[in-house]
Amino acid sequence: MDPKHRSRGITDGRDRAPARAMFKAIGFSDDDLRKPIIGVANTWIETMPCNFHLRRLSAKVKEGIRAAGGTPMEFNTIAISDGETMGTEGMKASLVSREVIADSIELVCRGQLFDAVVCVVGCDKTIPAAAMALARMNLPGLVLYGGTIAPGVYRGKDVTIQDVFEAVGANAAGKMTDAELLELENVACPNAGACGGQYTANTMSTVMELIGLSPMGFNGIPAMDPRKDEVAFRCGEIVMNLLAKPILPKDVLTHSAFENAIAGVACTGGSTNAVLHLLAIAREMGVSLVIEDFQKISERTPLLANLKPAGKYVAADVDKAGGIPVIAKRLLDAKLAHGAALTVTGRSFAEEAGAAVETPGQPVIAPLDQPLKKTGGLVILHGNIAPEGCVVKISGHERLTHRGPARIFESEEAAMSAVTSKQIKAGDVVVIRNEGPKGGPGMREMLGVTAAIVGEGLGDAVALLTDGRFSGATRGLMIGHVSPEAALGGPIAALHEGDTVHIDINQRKLEVEINDATLRHRLAEWKAPKPKYPAGVFAKYAALVRSASEGAITKPQ
Repeated sequence: MDPKHRSRGITDGRDRAPARAMFKAIGFSDDDLRKPIIGVANTWIETMPCNFHLRRLSAKVKEGIRAAGGTPMEFNTIAISDGETMGTEGMKASLVSREVIADSIELVCRGQLFDAVVCVVGCDKTIPAAAMALARMNLPGLVLYGGTIAPGVYRGKDVTIQDVFEAVGANAAGKMTDAELLELENVACPNAGACGGQYTANTMSTVMELIGLSPMGFNGIPAMDPRKDEVAFRCGEIVMNLLAKPILPKDVLTHSAFENAIAGVACTGGSTNAVLHLLAIAREMGVSLVIEDFQKISERTPLLANLKPAGKYVAADVDKAGGIPVIAKRLLDAKLAHGAALTVTGRSFAEEAGAAVETPGQPVIAPLDQPLKKTGGLVILHGNIAPEGCVVKISGHERLTHRGPARIFESEEAAMSAVTSKQIKAGDVVVIRNEGPKGGPGMREMLGVTAAIVGEGLGDAVALLTDGRFSGATRGLMIGHVSPEAALGGPIAALHEGDTVHIDINQRKLEVEINDATLRHRLAEWKAPKPKYPAGVFAKYAALVRSASEGAITKPQ
């Protein structure tokens, strides 16, 4: 492949003199324009710690590209903070932003005819969005994650943002004073970096290393660690090697690579959002991944990483233990990974895993013969409420069956009000509907509600199901991605207050105990709700978005 396989179209020849004149206006020389032009997609934004430091890292990436013989051109895209918008209307923008980020990276790379691209990412949706854009374009490129935040320390104990969310429920229940809540709030997030547990950002960071789109060992280095600058620089050399070989996303994003990524999610107790995002990336790449693949892989993969939200440690502790390469080696040793899968370094998964250096005596990643749990945390349920499936994360501490009366809420706000005003009782099944990809629109995460339930002391006695999503920080018997969603006339729309809902994790069942005729009658009487947004980005998204069982991608009908 000609290293300037695309950019010659914008820089070379007599007719491109006007374009060259414009490039020269901002400091690019003839020598710069003779080199391959590499886009640097920076998701920096000044609204959150997750992406706040990415200007620094992008500068290092550009230094590395120049040193390796390329000309970097940086561009920005957007990001929405899941943690800050949680529980508000703003959270509707989060999943929508995944599509906008992917679209914007694709548009700039296609428009500017870049030869390759490095995507520098942080908060939850920027990571899968970057992978989706690479898959769509099949352009040489890689993803570099900005890194996890350091844990905060509250009264001698490591804490994360999860502790603050749960403290809100504890405060509402009178178990924590206002002063204690403020003290925790002030120390939980000590600097830049993404949320510190194996929540969605760190889960998708793990996915990128194990699927092969990020150099193994790079993403797991914490945000403010000096080594992060070093690996950002090295990404410049790696992207130039990708261009020279060439190695394309289609060479990396094979079905085997997706299975490696799913195994990584299962063995680290990762976020249920990985199901949604991996399905979306697979759809963009044309890989035939289905929701049942998650169940099959999770069933055969042990839980090895003792990480929050259900475990003890934070993502920075994985790095201290030896990083994601140690997890990769565990999977390979257990014959649970495809060692031949190619990565962006040009080396195979097995070669990268073989370079792992485990810290002696580390307590974070269990040995294969002493797993924390024999199977991974992801379970796919089906039944008359969710014929297309739904997702629950089981850490090993939750009860595996629950039967109780449905408490119906048509929005997250209504459910949150009921929880904090003590209207939810032990045994209840909280049902939050019309929060799916189309109905929300935007499929909001429900961390505010789930954390409040835990904070109220009901985490072991209440179940929750929704056509919305959960944060990676959610814990308890919480079932998300119920498909088809209510706004599409899915059976969740037909549940009535007081209906008995039966959940059986071992049987992988989610059912309402009414007969088929009654369910059909209720659905026949159902009427589609009016769109919540008649115009603008939410309206466009709601018109184009597919079911969560397909990754909630947007696609012309």
